[in-house]
Amino acid sequence: MVSQLRSTCKYYTGYPKDLGRSRIIPFTSERQFVQLLHEGRPVVVAFTIKCTYTQHLDKVLEEAAAKFYPHIKFVRVECPKYPGFCLTRQRNEYPFVEVFYNPEQAASPGKSVDPNITKYSVKVLPFNYDQSVYGFREYFKKHGFKYSETN
Repeated sequence: MVSQLRSTCKYYTGYPKDLGRSRIIPFTSERQFVQLLHEGRPVVVAFTIKCTYTQHLDKVLEEAAAKFYPHIKFVRVECPKYPGFCLTRQRNEYPFVEVFYNPEQAASPGKSVDPNITKYSVKVLPFNYDQSVYGFREYFKKHGFKYSETN
């Protein structure tokens, strides 16, 4: 029915939008997250819990992830599953969004306890714009992130 509506109506812009497969990367471990940062692209991270606002945020993230793929990555962290990672952000209000970018190897002052541990410095910006695709676009423009919209 939706495809028939799109074929007959030149200006149909309503939902449900066909975004294809999900471009949101589910958080599985800090190691996977660090590997994602090493790709050198900004990573938008949504820290979520189960609530009605999270359902709205999920729809916005799906659309934004499809729009800005592959230049900007989107990750969803379910905080009840990974409380340690969420607690390190030191925030009380959920859900919230932060943008991580530009990983650099940190200078290691002094003697390291374990030579297998590598420290990295990552810039983190809070996302305090309108939680919509438009809000993400304006945020990326303001902070100078390079992207091109795919849709």
